[in-house]
Amino acid sequence: MLLVGLTGGIASGKSLVSSMFQGLGAYVIDADAIARDIVKPGFPALEKIVDEFGSEVLLPDGNLNRRHLAEAIFRDAGKRETLNAILHPRIFEEEERRRKEIVQKDPQAVIIFDAALLIETKAYELMDRVILVDVDKKTQISRLVQRDHLTRDDALKRIESQMPLREKRKFADYILDTSRSFQQVQEQVEKIFRELQEVEAGH
Repeated sequence: MLLVGLTGGIASGKSLVSSMFQGLGAYVIDADAIARDIVKPGFPALEKIVDEFGSEVLLPDGNLNRRHLAEAIFRDAGKRETLNAILHPRIFEEEERRRKEIVQKDPQAVIIFDAALLIETKAYELMDRVILVDVDKKTQISRLVQRDHLTRDDALKRIESQMPLREKRKFADYILDTSRSFQQVQEQVEKIFRELQEVEAGH
C-alpha cells in the first residue's frame, strides 16, 4: 500500500485531479466528503459546532448552513481554528478506518488522501508521497469568481486566508500544474500515477 497526500488551494483544480487518479485505478479518500458526512444531523460534530457557533449555523431543516459557516470562518481566523479542532480529529479517524478497509481488499493499493489542509494539519508527515495541485493566482481568482459567484475582492480574500501555494511547494514530492489544458493535466496525472505504482511495487 502506498499512501499519497493530494493537496492544493481553493479552486486549484484538486477535485478534477482527484477524479483523474480515481479513473486510473487509485483509491481516493476525500477529506471534504468525510467532513460533509460527519456534520449531518444527529452526529456529535454538528452538535459541537452548534455549541461553539450558535443555532444560526443551522438551516430550518436542521442541516448545517454551510454558506453561513464559511462566511464566518473566512472572516475570523480564531473561528476557523475552532472549527478545525472539531472536524480534523474526526476526519483523520474516519480516513484511517477507510484506509484499513481498502488495504484489506487490496494490499497493493495506491491510496490518495485528498485534503486541502494536508500541510497545515501536518498530516503530510503521515504520507508516503505528497502531490500539490498548483495554479497561478490569476487563474485561481477567475475560477473562484465563476464557481462561487464571488466578487474579485471576495475571491482574493478567500485565497489569502489560506496558506500560499508557493509555501506548500516545499512539502511536495510532485507539483501538478492545472493552469494548463485538460489534456496536459491528464498527461501529468498519468505520469505521476505510473511513478507511484512503481514506488508501491518497490515497497
